Amino acid sequence: MAKQDPKEKGFNNPFARLEALRDTLPSTRPQLRREDFPETPPPGGPERVVVRLETDRAGQEVTVVEGLSLPAAGLQEWLQALQRGLACTGAVEGERLVLREDQRFKLPDLLLRRGVQRVVHG
Repeated sequence: MAKQDPKEKGFNNPFARLEALRDTLPSTRPQLRREDFPETPPPGGPERVVVRLETDRAGQEVTVVEGLSLPAAGLQEWLQALQRGLACTGAVEGERLVLREDQRFKLPDLLLRRGVQRVVHG
């Protein structure tokens, strides 16, 4: 019996269907899109934002962004842009953004490029 090529797609290859889904997975590399992070920040952004490191209930480090003063839809938009720019996951909790891992050193630059006037570590 002849050996089948492992890259050949077909009935006997259990990974053939998974390979088609590879492009839908989130990237592990930061994506700095111009529409998310323009070179010249837009005017009228939040005046002051506080960035701090906390631990969640599971004991994992999270970076918290407070003080954006945006509606829920605006917070979700900012969260998605920051997730792409930092290649991490996060969530909106009330009026603050919670990003996984310690992002304190990469985050201020991205916030300033989105129009934040001043970033404070707290």
